[in-house]
Amino acid sequence: MPKSIISEGRTTNEAIEKGLKELNVTKNMVDIKVLENEEKRSFFSILAPRVVKVELTLRENQNNNIEKKENKEKLEKKEERNIDIKDLEVAKTNIKEFLDNFLNNSTQKNYNCEIEIIDQNIQVNITGDDLGFLIGYRGDVLNSIQTILSSIANKNINSKIRVILDIENYRNKRKGVLEALAVKVAKTVSKTGKKVTLEPMSAYERKIIHTKLQDSKNVITHSIGEEPNRRVVISKK
Repeated sequence: MPKSIISEGRTTNEAIEKGLKELNVTKNMVDIKVLENEEKRSFFSILAPRVVKVELTLRENQNNNIEKKENKEKLEKKEERNIDIKDLEVAKTNIKEFLDNFLNNSTQKNYNCEIEIIDQNIQVNITGDDLGFLIGYRGDVLNSIQTILSSIANKNINSKIRVILDIENYRNKRKGVLEALAVKVAKTVSKTGKKVTLEPMSAYERKIIHTKLQDSKNVITHSIGEEPNRRVVISKK
């Protein structure tokens, strides 16, 4: 991760935004120095394209934090690629025992639970009647249960196993809603030229927005803020 980068744009704000997106950080995590200001233009450069250059330097503690985070993510990915099948089976059993006990003690008895090992991950799908209480507002309860299942799955094993929980096909339905939102907001941003900051979303949901608009010719996206209030910003290119 570089400690500093040079970013360019037609305005100072545009140059800063591009730099923040490249570093994947927020404004309070860097020191900013304007190298070439849009106001300082000579007579001979008046016909040249307007370019503003800024230097963004990660503050020392932020750079260390980012490096630690990247090293942790690399280690986790490495561990995921070398998962023992025995660990996957133990994790699957752990999840099944927990869910059987949890769901049998809930108010809803009419349900079906499928637990599968797919691509070294464990996919859990729960279907049934009136399971909205397990999903919650925009999936907040579902995501909390998924976090609990991840902890239970990784109990007494050496591997780092990822658990993906879906209830009543909520994630696919939510994906469709978010993709439609991304397209709608992108059209508004393209028309007005004003950037739009979306509501806080989980990393999974932010990725849906970024992926949907990554090939757009008119807008760009980046995330700002800290978890759990991290948001996607959609702005015009």
